[in-house]
Amino acid sequence: MAERLVIKAGKAEGQYWRDLWHYRELFYFLAWRDLLVRYKQTFIGVSWALIRPFVTMLVLSFVFGRLAQLDSGDIPYPILVFAGLLPWQFFSNGLTECSNSLINNANLIAKVYFPRLIVPASTVIVSLVDFLISGLILVALMIWYRFVPDWRLLTLPIFIGIAFAAAMGAGLWLAALNVQYRDFRYLVPFIVQFGLYISPVGFDSNVVPEQWRLLYSLNPMVGVIDGFRWAILGGDAQIYWPGFAMSMLLVLILLRSGIWYFRKMERTFADVI
Repeated sequence: MAERLVIKAGKAEGQYWRDLWHYRELFYFLAWRDLLVRYKQTFIGVSWALIRPFVTMLVLSFVFGRLAQLDSGDIPYPILVFAGLLPWQFFSNGLTECSNSLINNANLIAKVYFPRLIVPASTVIVSLVDFLISGLILVALMIWYRFVPDWRLLTLPIFIGIAFAAAMGAGLWLAALNVQYRDFRYLVPFIVQFGLYISPVGFDSNVVPEQWRLLYSLNPMVGVIDGFRWAILGGDAQIYWPGFAMSMLLVLILLRSGIWYFRKMERTFADVI
């Protein structure tokens, strides 16, 4: 009888994280592959990363700035909207791609061992690339309106990291659940659409009554978006610090619990998928 080779992951937690570093080239490959596939055989290619947020910004600016006539202070309303749209787009794209990442790579997962965490992480990195490309629109808007940010812009990488953690934490939960229960693939678009309405993307969080601000901050993306606006817009842009602290705590809990649940279910992925 021929011998059979079985490849298993190291059970020790430290070994798992060492494996992540050992398989870093696979991480680069998956991220690059997903980036190429996203725009392959599209008519305008990477320009989709510019057109979608630009059109969304126009619609939200018209609805909230013109129809609802919400106040944006001294900040041009399109810049206010786009400063909130950037982190939301990063989060929603990362969440959507991350939640489907294991299903989309089922053949690879079933054939060979590697730390499965590489798969969802690579999809969030691709969303980060889209985020950086979309940022060119914000730069163009600032030039058009002659809007100059202040020193707070230097803190922007911190808030990008927080947005990454939020997308990764929620995405890991949904990626693992999607393997076990395929119904979750239909839940994600609803979460993204509903989240856009309850997040301060088209308006400033200051329009929320003071007595509701803390409760409103139970949405982790409220703190992330407020942080982006504080870093990008400077000036009169303010952060409601109690709500921001709550949002950041929820992001940390989401990320930590997401990693825990993903690692717990990881050993069953190859059998179930």
